[in-house]
Amino acid sequence: MQIRLLPYLFALLTSFTAFAQQINVAVDHAPPYSIIEDSGEVHGLILDILTTIREQSAIDYQINAVPCPFSRCMRMLAQGEVDVMGGLIRTPKREKIMQFVDPAYMTLTSSFVFYARRDSDITVEQYTDLYTKRIAVMRGGAFYPRFDEDRELNKVPVFSERIAFDLLLKGRVDLVIAVEDTAEVAMEVLGQPIEKLKKVSYRHQQAIYGHMAMSNQFNDSPLAQKIRQAMARLAKEKQLDSVVAKYKLPPVSEHIQGVTLPHP
Repeated sequence: MQIRLLPYLFALLTSFTAFAQQINVAVDHAPPYSIIEDSGEVHGLILDILTTIREQSAIDYQINAVPCPFSRCMRMLAQGEVDVMGGLIRTPKREKIMQFVDPAYMTLTSSFVFYARRDSDITVEQYTDLYTKRIAVMRGGAFYPRFDEDRELNKVPVFSERIAFDLLLKGRVDLVIAVEDTAEVAMEVLGQPIEKLKKVSYRHQQAIYGHMAMSNQFNDSPLAQKIRQAMARLAKEKQLDSVVAKYKLPPVSEHIQGVTLPHP
């Protein structure tokens, strides 16, 4: 009887081990860096990064993509319901609820810009002009400190950039804040009419860094530490540069100077 049970016990142990090595990755629809197809298929840069780490470092894990709106992805990561999310701007508030992985793998030398309807008479010449406007913002999103911390602005939280632009096109908000380098690509992918919009004069220029972040629970695991070490090594060895190049991003290896990386 005990001998007959051995194959079943082995199968159960194997199944448990495979489950323990699965990484749940939250992915929101944010073209061109992450896309959720109508079929439900998910692909994007954070999945490519994790696949490259697995292949180049011989770390055994399965990648389970979890499609979700941005705000839900963030909430699930903060609560430990998923293990990893990508493309996040590092802020002090976020550092309290999740763990960021160095180095950043996305770097945009872009501007935060504000879109208005082309047929409107809305103008924004300076920051203070924003106070009289209704501004659609991604729920849970981070932009730049002055804007993020300003409670006097009339911000209208939405679940996705697509909804933000839909509200703008329908005249329900006055402005949408977005990253200039990605907003028009996203609108094209979503089939939204960018020609009906205009960028106002005011903008905020800064380097925008996108990080992988881990849930606090997952970050304490041996697997997470192996991924951190592999990420640092592959960045130094320039093996991630070709991965991000497909998304027209600058090499990761150019932005690791001055960053304290974990020792392999």
